Amino acid sequence: MLKEERMIKLTRINGKEFYLNPHIIEYIESVPDTLISLLDGTTIYVKERPEQVIDRIIEYRKKIGIFKSEL
Repeated sequence: MLKEERMIKLTRINGKEFYLNPHIIEYIESVPDTLISLLDGTTIYVKERPEQVIDRIIEYRKKIGIFKSEL
């Protein structure tokens, strides 16, 4: 499995794309830009709406097979 396949692709406010491990997200909020807070206290602003980030996390979890056990 490629490194990118273990992460979700997001876009910083400055337009730069990056990959984030969704397992380290503590919470996501809209303030009004989307703010992602990580378990270690780091915060990241992204262009995607919170719903888009959640959809990407769900797709990721389906891809790796975790989602099946959560139904």
